[in-house]
Amino acid sequence: MNGASVVFDPLLPWVVVWALGALALAVTAVSLWRGLAGWPLRALGLGLILVALANPAIQTEDRQPLPDIALILRDATGSNRLAGRAAQTEAAVTHLRAELARLGIEGRVATIPDGPDNGGSQVNAALDQALADLPRDRLAGVFVVSDGLAHDPPLVTPPAPLHLVQTGEPADWDRRLIVRNAPAYGILGETLTLTLRIEDEGRVPEALRGQPVRVGFALNGEALRYATAPVGEDMTLTLTLDRGGLNVLRFVLAAEEGELTDRNNAAVVQINGIRDRLRVLLVSGEPHTGERTWRNLLKSDPSVDLVHFTILRPPDRQDGVPVGELSLIAFPTRELFVEKIDDFDLIIFDRYRRRGILPNSYFDNIRRYVTEGGALLVVGGPELASAESIYHSPLGQILPAEPTARVLEQPFAPHLSPTGARHPVTEGLDQGYPAATQGGAPGWGRWLRQIDLAPHSGEVVMQGVADRPLLVLDHAGQGRVAMLASDQAWLWDRGFEGGGPQAELLRRLAHWLMREPDLEEEALSADAQGLDMTITRRSLHDGPHTVTVTRPDDSSVTLDLTETAPGRFTAHWQGDEPGLYRLQSEGLDTVTVLGTANPREYERVVADAAPLAPLIDATRGGVAPVAAGLPALRAVDAGRQAWGRGWLGVTPRGAYVTTDLRLAALAPVWLWLVLGLGLVLAAWLREARR
Repeated sequence: MNGASVVFDPLLPWVVVWALGALALAVTAVSLWRGLAGWPLRALGLGLILVALANPAIQTEDRQPLPDIALILRDATGSNRLAGRAAQTEAAVTHLRAELARLGIEGRVATIPDGPDNGGSQVNAALDQALADLPRDRLAGVFVVSDGLAHDPPLVTPPAPLHLVQTGEPADWDRRLIVRNAPAYGILGETLTLTLRIEDEGRVPEALRGQPVRVGFALNGEALRYATAPVGEDMTLTLTLDRGGLNVLRFVLAAEEGELTDRNNAAVVQINGIRDRLRVLLVSGEPHTGERTWRNLLKSDPSVDLVHFTILRPPDRQDGVPVGELSLIAFPTRELFVEKIDDFDLIIFDRYRRRGILPNSYFDNIRRYVTEGGALLVVGGPELASAESIYHSPLGQILPAEPTARVLEQPFAPHLSPTGARHPVTEGLDQGYPAATQGGAPGWGRWLRQIDLAPHSGEVVMQGVADRPLLVLDHAGQGRVAMLASDQAWLWDRGFEGGGPQAELLRRLAHWLMREPDLEEEALSADAQGLDMTITRRSLHDGPHTVTVTRPDDSSVTLDLTETAPGRFTAHWQGDEPGLYRLQSEGLDTVTVLGTANPREYERVVADAAPLAPLIDATRGGVAPVAAGLPALRAVDAGRQAWGRGWLGVTPRGAYVTTDLRLAALAPVWLWLVLGLGLVLAAWLREARR
């Protein structure tokens, strides 16, 4: 293939040539104005002289033609693997490559993968990336073999027709479940509202049109409950959370025969349950140095509503001051311990002694409050070991330890018991403190007094003098009880002998009593990252421990847990597919979501060309359903409509590469000059004869 063109290599700069040309034009104009007979010869001669100065030459190129290129995008996303679409895709790609080869066009194939981070079908991103690797002057056409369900906006318009070779069948239909409105968090005990919608798309069977369907729903792995919902209308569901932390709500629809997929028949909503306000009742039996420690701790937490009473004038005190002259508030015992006791999340008796203020019936009501789900903390001083101890009230039935009447007035270093090293209230409290020289206990500051206790239930998590129980925790019915056998925790707060983790200990203790999920001593949890899951089993008991993982398809696998820290047993496992996984271990159960529970790829699965319509229209391309037959290919001129019944068009680009270049002068420069001067002389002679 050869190509020839005329090029110029001027003997003088172009500015000079153009200036001489302007002068020649002026001379010709004057000759014409004066009516000189030789003006045509003079104009032609001057023109030949200018041609000589421009030095024209013939440029000859040896060209090697390059084949046109067509891009084929193969959709390998989840929705295009449904119901035989993968086979349709491979058949269409094979056919297109054969048709392109027949036309002498090189076919290049690129794949559209599932988008990362639940991005769906990134068709336009794949097109942009593929075009970046192609010479645009050779691109004759783009063929997207897909169901058309793109989830990203157009990024680039190709310089050639773009066609959609659409997979799928005309009779395809699908039903999907949509959670239109779900809160990210909810307050425990308050009503939440969720909005669901069930939609049909495609050619729905006549027998199913307009018929209500059953929706199953379950909270935190419980058994499914069912409700009837209309199709194509919003349905409102009310829910009350009674569990703090992460709550997983699952919805499912029964799959109907002929649906494209049941992957969009389920939805998972994760709601974080939080407490609105924690109400704490703190009763101090008498003023003492450690009283402010509890008050400061509870008041520093903005989520705690604290009601604090200190008994300054007990009934047995007779000082002769008239009651009318006192500015003290009477202790509202009936209001607190009968009428409003169930409004409190935690009751603390701080160095309280029985002085006739609270009758046994009130103590019995407190016992009832605890066994029905309340929380009680007893912080003891010398009065706990006396005859006025609250242990000798009906509360003694639920307290985990009995005072022996001994008060140990001596310095001692608090330390964790073997159980305390595993219990979530006290585990890790010794981290960050240097070990003491004796026994390896944490180097905490000493306390100066301890009440001797004889535990008969519960767990001893901290010890004091000669390993005697210092902090005892127990479950009483549905509630919780704790006994702290010393009133010296304030020494840590003051930094005595280096202090200790007073604030963290008391904070954990209060929140454990109020059933904070993160502080459960027997718990099962899972942390998911993509399809990888880390399972943690917290237990006060030695192993071995196992966990049963139930997959979304109801198959299960049992895993052995390995102790990685005192009281913590873990296992790492990778799921097979995104979805909801149920975990069970020794009576404990929880649920977790791996990957994306509601994949964007399966939100809509019926084939649709609308997402790619802007690019198809902009490039004058077309849509060819595979189910109607594979299209033939033909060449069309640029700018023409590139589709018709049963065919799609490509635009030949005629690209080439130059392999050799030759220059040859049209004529010697002297010849142009001789001819030009001769014509000028001829013009002068003609005018002279006249």
